[in-house]
Amino acid sequence: MNAPSADWNWHSAWPAPAKLNLFLHVTGRRTDGYHLLQTVFRFIDRQDTLHFAPRDDGAIVLATPTPGVAPGDDLTVRAARLLQQATGCRQGATIRLDKTLPMGGGLGGGSSDAATVLLALNFLWNLAVDRSELEKIGLTLGADVPVFIHGHNTFAEGVGETFTDIDLPPATYLVLHPAVHVPTAAIFTAPELCRSTPAIAAADWRPGIGHNDLEAVACARFPAVAEHLAWLKARNPQAMMTGSGACVFAPYADPAAAAATLAELPAGMRGWLADGLSEHPLAKIC
Repeated sequence: MNAPSADWNWHSAWPAPAKLNLFLHVTGRRTDGYHLLQTVFRFIDRQDTLHFAPRDDGAIVLATPTPGVAPGDDLTVRAARLLQQATGCRQGATIRLDKTLPMGGGLGGGSSDAATVLLALNFLWNLAVDRSELEKIGLTLGADVPVFIHGHNTFAEGVGETFTDIDLPPATYLVLHPAVHVPTAAIFTAPELCRSTPAIAAADWRPGIGHNDLEAVACARFPAVAEHLAWLKARNPQAMMTGSGACVFAPYADPAAAAATLAELPAGMRGWLADGLSEHPLAKIC
C-alpha cells in the first residue's frame, strides 16, 4: 500500500488497514466503567477498502450495508455524519465498503473503516480539520478509532487514546481466524477478567514483552479461540490473541518460516500472512 499524495480524489480507493495488539494489559478501571489499558498497536498490510462518491444533497448513503446492521448505526455512516456536524459541512457522500477484515476478529476493522472515512472525507470535502480534532471525533465512535487516525505504530495508554510512537522492526505475521465472532463487551464485562496488571513505561517495552489479559477470558468462553491459539503456540511460543479476539497471531522475522507454518495449517482452520507496516498508509495525508 502506497502513501497517498495530494492528487488523491473521489475516484481513489482508500485503505483501512488492520491492526494487531502486540500486547494488551488491563491496568485498572475508571469509575465510569471504562478500562485503563496499555498496548502496542501495529498496522499490517491486510485491509478493507473504501470508495467515495460526492453528493450535492448532503446525504450520507452507504451503498454496501452490513447485514443485520441498520445503516444509521454503521460506524462508517456515523463517522461521516459526525464530521458533518462538527464542521457544519453541507456536502454529502455515497460510501462503498469492500470488506475483507472479519467482524469480531480483534483486528480493528470497524474502527479502521470509521477512521478512513474521517480522513478521506476531511480531505475530499476540503475541511482541513487537524488530526488531533479528528481523533477526538473518532474517540466518540470507539476506543480504537483514534489510533488509526493517529497513523503511527504506537504504545497506547489510558482508554487507548494516549500515544507514544515507536519504531518496530520488520516482521511477518501469521494470523489465524477462528470462525467465531467474539463480542468485545462480553470480554470486558467478564467478572474473571484481570484488571490489575502493573503498568510499564513505554520506554521499557520491547517486542516480546507482555501478554494479552483478555486472552484467558476469550479462550475459556470460545473454545475455537483456545484451539487455534494452542496450535499456533506449539509452533511459535510468541503466539498471542489480538484485541478481544477472535484472531490469534504469531510474529516471524523470517517470512519463509511464517509461510512454512501456514502450510502446516490443518483442514478446517483459516489463516493468512501479513507484513507489518511502518505506518498507516494514510499517515501523511493532509
